[in-house]
Amino acid sequence: MHIDKPSHHPPPKIRRMLVPRPVETKSVSVPPVPSALTIPEPWGPVLPVAAHLRCRVVRQLTAEMVMLVGERVPLRRDRRRTSCHVRQISMYVCHVVLQISLTDIGHAFGRDRTTVSHACNVVEDRRDDTAFDEFVSSVERVITSVFGAPGGREHE
Repeated sequence: MHIDKPSHHPPPKIRRMLVPRPVETKSVSVPPVPSALTIPEPWGPVLPVAAHLRCRVVRQLTAEMVMLVGERVPLRRDRRRTSCHVRQISMYVCHVVLQISLTDIGHAFGRDRTTVSHACNVVEDRRDDTAFDEFVSSVERVITSVFGAPGGREHE
């Protein structure tokens, strides 16, 4: 009886599978690495942190000021309407006072730029009412005092 010694080499069929094949390479352009001042948004592109956070602060301050002005506990329908008005006023103030682009405001609020444009038009139309105009003016003054005048200049 003849016993074969174990070979250190795999059989030819397996040897062909183990031989690395040449890999096709393609030139790929690598996107620029975002700076430390950007954050990813689940609903859109990467925004500068400053624009996103400024919009968030404006919305929160507007909501707080609306709650200060309101006298009664809102019903469910009124709460929904109030949140829409807060969002519209916030978008308007972000665009007019902070001079943030409609696209960036839309990304920050999870809306389209055309929705932001509509919100600005609605608020502008409602400013004919004296009480509403005074309220929006007070929001604008608060936001100006928090962030300063656009372009880095302080309000005089």
